[in-house]
Amino acid sequence: MAEAIIATDLVKVYGRGAAQVRALDGVTVAFGRARLTAITGASGSGKSTLMQCLAGLDTPTSGRVVLGDTDMTALSDRRLTRLRLDRVGFVFQSFNLLPQLTARENILLPAGLAGRSVDKARLRDLADLLGIADRLRHLPSELSGGQQQRVAIARAMLGRPEVIFADEPTGNLDSASSEQVLELLRTAVREFGQTTVMVTHDPHAASYADRIINMTDGQVAA
Repeated sequence: MAEAIIATDLVKVYGRGAAQVRALDGVTVAFGRARLTAITGASGSGKSTLMQCLAGLDTPTSGRVVLGDTDMTALSDRRLTRLRLDRVGFVFQSFNLLPQLTARENILLPAGLAGRSVDKARLRDLADLLGIADRLRHLPSELSGGQQQRVAIARAMLGRPEVIFADEPTGNLDSASSEQVLELLRTAVREFGQTTVMVTHDPHAASYADRIINMTDGQVAA
């Protein structure tokens, strides 16, 4: 299959009656393997809701999300949690590193939770690629924002996930660090064939993508 993940007729409704909000209104879209796709749109357009449904962090009201050959919307909560651990990686705006763990321990955390063995050679390769090989013993408080985000990218990539979801990955970074992180995401796609879906409000960040999906009022506008 050329597609890593496919959403079909996704609808997500919050609230009831007069307070009802239709965050996704029949979205059908596919994401190609080994490509960086940006999802853009104004606040309230549905871009973050779409990502959360694609990543299994939220359940659509109706419609389907298929990762590889797995219908995620048909999974129990337990199996969905396992799928996220084994087959999906996450990079968040706020880094989401545990402050009491070193960079290395943060990178290894998902593998430990999933009970997976760690490919030490891959960890070394990722640390070298991301420029954090000499920072692995440092706590997050001892790292710059850009370095923390690189640790988060290494954590997301270590298990060779089918898709990495990056939610505003440059939102808390200065311009220089933002450029470095975006270059690293592109390198991950180019060098490792890493399928990546990035939500961003920043047109410059979106310009790094192979493809841009623009959301308006819960629908794909362009």
